[in-house]
Amino acid sequence: MTRLALIRHGHTAWNRAGRIQGRSDIPLDVDARAELSGYALPPPWDSAQLWSSPLARAVETAKLISGRDPRQDDALTEMNWGDWEGQRGADLIADPESGYRHIEEWGWDYRPENGESPAELWARLQPWLSGLEEDAVAVCHIGIMRVILAKAWGWNFDRPAPFKIKRNRLFIVDLATMEPESEPVRLLPKETTS
Repeated sequence: MTRLALIRHGHTAWNRAGRIQGRSDIPLDVDARAELSGYALPPPWDSAQLWSSPLARAVETAKLISGRDPRQDDALTEMNWGDWEGQRGADLIADPESGYRHIEEWGWDYRPENGESPAELWARLQPWLSGLEEDAVAVCHIGIMRVILAKAWGWNFDRPAPFKIKRNRLFIVDLATMEPESEPVRLLPKETTS
């Protein structure tokens, strides 16, 4: 049984402003660095393979919570948001001409103009997922997590998600069965790990 623990990178200035980051390489902000410096991966995840997206916010999150350099893979790069990257989701949803929709109205083939659909993102992730041979932690992005968790939970982007992605938590999936663990595992405060 190979398990994958997914964790979202820490906050950036764009996250706090409600801007869509996509593939833009926006770094962690000062508050995120301070917060993440106080957390560590819980056992047994502290000794699992460590992977991250090549984007700086994910690589730095991985280093801060593990104390080691992650392996990087382009498959873990955030979903391509095309023409909407850098814009605020609230502004796009307020403009009926934008084509932007709430996530529970997407379906697998919804694609931002010049961007990537969840189905295309899943196709990009599959070779990386099938290559994992031991338990692994992947520090990545909400789009990556949504697609993997959607497959695990049987969610088709057609109603409210059966999971809520929060920061500083590991969302675990058994890759042999594509079954999710029902509850995420919290990162540990560093003082409790020594």
